Amino acid sequence: MNQLKPPENGYQSRLRTNTIRLVCWNGAWAGTCLLLAFGPKFLWNKGLLLTLVAAALNVAVGIGWILANKKYVEEQDELQQKVYLNALGITVGVAVIASVPYSAMAAYHVIPFKADIGQLVMLMVLTFFVSVLYGTWRYR
Repeated sequence: MNQLKPPENGYQSRLRTNTIRLVCWNGAWAGTCLLLAFGPKFLWNKGLLLTLVAAALNVAVGIGWILANKKYVEEQDELQQKVYLNALGITVGVAVIASVPYSAMAAYHVIPFKADIGQLVMLMVLTFFVSVLYGTWRYR
């Protein structure tokens, strides 16, 4: 049996458009991060000019990603904004609290591996994801 989907209202349409825009900017920023991380070694033999261009591109796309996030939050309803902003607050707190001792342990060789910013970014991604899931579950 073929079920018809109800037509989207203006809010649903805007939210879908902003979600797609945010996903595209997020993917573009991740792509420029990969380009910046691996391009100098594998694509252009550590050329300074191309590395600087890749860094500038990463910053420019990052600014676009920030603006897409801002627009995304503005278009959400109040409850979704609350969940999203709480998750951002928790993520920033965890990142700040974790980064200070992590940096100190790396400086004094307490941890047996090389500390890398990517590890902190992954902690932030996981914290944000879990916080959004928990906030969504909590307010259902």
